[in-house]
Amino acid sequence: MKLRSTGRGRHYSPARGLVESALGLVYRKDWPARAWGRYPPATRVRNVRYVLPLERGDRPPLRIAFMSDLHVGPTTPRRTLEQAASHVRALRPDVLLLGGDYVFLDATPQKCQRLQGLVAAIDAPVKLGVWGNHDLWTDHLALQSALASAGVRMLQNEHVTLPGPHDDIDIFGLDEPWTGTPDASGLPPGDRQTIDQQTIDRHCIVLGHSPDAYDFVRHAAPAVLVCGHTHGGQIALPGGRPLVVPGRRGLQWPHGEHTIDTTRVLVSRGLGGVEIPFRAWSPPDVLCIDIVHAPRGRPPTAGPGH
Repeated sequence: MKLRSTGRGRHYSPARGLVESALGLVYRKDWPARAWGRYPPATRVRNVRYVLPLERGDRPPLRIAFMSDLHVGPTTPRRTLEQAASHVRALRPDVLLLGGDYVFLDATPQKCQRLQGLVAAIDAPVKLGVWGNHDLWTDHLALQSALASAGVRMLQNEHVTLPGPHDDIDIFGLDEPWTGTPDASGLPPGDRQTIDQQTIDRHCIVLGHSPDAYDFVRHAAPAVLVCGHTHGGQIALPGGRPLVVPGRRGLQWPHGEHTIDTTRVLVSRGLGGVEIPFRAWSPPDVLCIDIVHAPRGRPPTAGPGH
């Protein structure tokens, strides 16, 4: 019986522990994921594309792929995750970003091995990730080891500068807003810098688990915040209107693209499920974000595609 968090995550109540312990028994051998996976729409993953213009001089376009909420375990069909990884491989991204919630329930060796295999099969020069709430409630160090074996660097309130020719882009990973210890004091602001007698614009992309990350980073006006967590409600009405969405900002931005001042917020529906092993009118997705050059003074525009 699990009554407290086995990781460093906060807000894990005894009631949640009782529910998860019961689900671990009821969902033994992952039978719900296998059953749900026999329904073809359950494993149909959408590839949602965005084009984001930024002032970048003569640098080539940057392609970022984003996967979130894999929830490896009894509520996510194996074929859903395999199709998502196949989509991302076909994109040939320069950067793979992972938005957390890698497992549901405990981080067993079997789940860690599956996670490692899925991510390792994706070829990207840079792989970065942040933690989700479910990760921090279990053995996140085991998950970190699995992800490191797949080439992923986990970011916890820190940033990295991408290698050239994309070294005008910083990616800041915020710790999970609700269960972690988020601290955006080290977030680099977007500005103009002179390097080797050349003036360049720097841009910051924030990688967060949930839309609530925005409240921690808004002071720095990052170019982009990309996140997941909401599942698009997981259960929605026809047309995609969610019934229940976690988090204050999640209610406001359950999925899709939102522009707040100069920051674009991109919210993925993610891939897996929790508690209940199915989705309704909230299809799983991965994001493809193409960052292209837009001359200074031209109004920036963005556009999604599928």
